[in-house]
Amino acid sequence: MSKPSKRRGREGRMKQAAAPDPSPPVWPGVMGGRLKPLSSEEVALVEEAMFTLLETLGLSQAIPSMQKKVVAAGGSMTADGRLLFPRALVKKAIAEAKRDFTLCGQVSERDLCLEKARVHMSTGGAAPGVFDMDSGEYRPATLADLYDAARLVDCMENIHHFSRPVVARDVEDNALMDINTAYACLAGTSKHVSISITEPQNVPAIAELCYAIAGGEEAFRARPFLTVMVCHVVPPMRFAEEACEVLEAAINAGFPVQLISAGQAGATSPATIAGSLVQAVAETLAGLVFARLIDPEAKAIFAPKPLVADLRTGSMSGGGGEQAILMAAAAQMGRHFDLPTSSIAGITDAKTLDAQYGAEKSLAVAMAAHAGSNIVTQAAGIHASLLGVSLQGYVSDNDLLGNILRTVRGVEATPENIAADVIAQVCLGPGHYLGEKHTFNRMKSDYFYPHIGDRRTPTEWHEDGSKDVGEVAKEKAKELLSEYFPTHLSDEVDQVLRDRFDIQLSRAQIGRSV
Repeated sequence: MSKPSKRRGREGRMKQAAAPDPSPPVWPGVMGGRLKPLSSEEVALVEEAMFTLLETLGLSQAIPSMQKKVVAAGGSMTADGRLLFPRALVKKAIAEAKRDFTLCGQVSERDLCLEKARVHMSTGGAAPGVFDMDSGEYRPATLADLYDAARLVDCMENIHHFSRPVVARDVEDNALMDINTAYACLAGTSKHVSISITEPQNVPAIAELCYAIAGGEEAFRARPFLTVMVCHVVPPMRFAEEACEVLEAAINAGFPVQLISAGQAGATSPATIAGSLVQAVAETLAGLVFARLIDPEAKAIFAPKPLVADLRTGSMSGGGGEQAILMAAAAQMGRHFDLPTSSIAGITDAKTLDAQYGAEKSLAVAMAAHAGSNIVTQAAGIHASLLGVSLQGYVSDNDLLGNILRTVRGVEATPENIAADVIAQVCLGPGHYLGEKHTFNRMKSDYFYPHIGDRRTPTEWHEDGSKDVGEVAKEKAKELLSEYFPTHLSDEVDQVLRDRFDIQLSRAQIGRSV
């Protein structure tokens, strides 16, 4: 770890590099939604099947508070203990759900507007392992790895949101892990953070930590900078009781929530893409009904995230075309309901930054983004079918995501952009566009330039060591990790947190004087 004095010099350079471009080629919230893999007739079939499942089959294992709220709102319990959701109740939840809200950063410049089909890229994963940059082997993830991932993402302009990517396996107690996970993420980046919480009794401590950072409970409720991700179901069509209790506690504490259904096709959801989609949508909307009955003002994100298995082995197959089209369809259903939506995409099965990694990640992320998912999780860093995270992957994926966002931005065919007058001037004049003011003015606004992607000649590349993108990304990641330590949490606030909670990361580990 570098000393604070060394950090300050680099910090100044980072701030200068991070200064917003007045005419960027891509930005957080580029408008997607043009890709529609489902026809209007197929959307209607999915919707009808979903409504029918919820009102006739329902879900089992609803917690008592959910049963009470849903029944009071018009639902019913079957003799075998399944909670039924009438169509009118589900439609009411969809129609009255909170829309067009902001996921706040700890600083306002990092705010994300979840409006219509605006697209934002995110990490994610809950991986147990990390691809070690020095050994080239996988090892158990640590709390320090989580903090390192957060501060790397803090520097990546095309990764807009930080969803907890690894589980800190060096912290065994669940309560201690939850509070330290929140701390590591929030200390590592000022971007909006999403985490999961293992047990409902751990929610108050996470809330207290967030209130302390925000300057009070009222301040946090006005600008919540942390979302609680909740897998409220155990597919097929069964509630996860403890997770539902976490959901209720999180909403009551003022957290935005992400409502996740993650069945696995052929195992815990139907083997067909359409069947898996219908089940995931139904399970997610059941969670939305409950969330709104807890608090009609709840900021809830629709997050059907069904996964795909290789049916020859039963193992996850996150990099295939099936996963890509399933996520695009799930995003399309979110746009159909006009709900803030999150999709899981980029779960490559590759084990390192190779051709498989780039191909699989690009395919799935691009499709979810073009379909209009507001938050595309697992878009950066994750690989090995959710079993590992690559820190240098964040650096290389920052380029990949910038290019994808440029395609989402689209052609923008307007009279000004078509520039027929410029075409005429060039054809009647110099015969090329290189010296035109129009060309100069559009160099930055219309073109995305990669940070580590290599566009040199083969000779230049060879003379510079013939490094592949993984090597270049590793060098950049190591440089950033040695010199960049965020300071959006003041020393005073950090000390308050350490006085109240058992923070496992030392001040030296976060680049502060002891």
